[in-house]
Amino acid sequence: MRKTILPLLMAAVILPATAISAPASAQTARDVRDAHRDLRQEQRELNQAYRKGDARDIREEKRDVREARRDYDRELRQYRKSHRSVYARGKWNAPFRYQHWNRGAHLRPAYYAPRYYIANPARYRLPPARPGLRWVRHYDDVLLVNIRTGVVVDVYRGFFW
Repeated sequence: MRKTILPLLMAAVILPATAISAPASAQTARDVRDAHRDLRQEQRELNQAYRKGDARDIREEKRDVREARRDYDRELRQYRKSHRSVYARGKWNAPFRYQHWNRGAHLRPAYYAPRYYIANPARYRLPPARPGLRWVRHYDDVLLVNIRTGVVVDVYRGFFW
C-alpha cells in the first residue's frame, strides 16, 4: 500500500508543475526583422519627403522614423533579454583598460586588431558591415570601426551582458 501511495503522491506534485508551460518567448527573430523592415520603410518615406514634400511632410516623416527607431530598439532589447545566453559576456577581457568610445573617435590599431573582430555579426543581429568597416568588441561594447583610418562609425554600449 505504501509503495503505491508514495509514487502517486510524488506524481501528483510533479505533474502539475510540468503541465504548467513556460510562457512563450515574447520576441522572435521575425519580430525584430519586421521592426527593422518598418524602420527602413519609414526612412525611405523620409527621403521621399525631402525630395518632394514640404516642411510639414518632412516633420511628420521625421516623427515616424523616430517612432519606428524606438520600436525597433524595443524589439531588439526584448529579443536580447529572451536570448541572454547568446549575449553573455563570458570570460572576455582585453589587455587594455576600458574606454568609453563615441562616434568619430580615432582608435589606435591595437584596439581594433583582428583578434577583437566579431566574426559573425549576424549571430548578434548586428547589421552587416560595409566594405572597409568591421565590428569590434571592446569589453561589453560593440564598435563599428573603419579599418583603414581607425575612426569609430557606430557604437552599441552595454551590448554584452
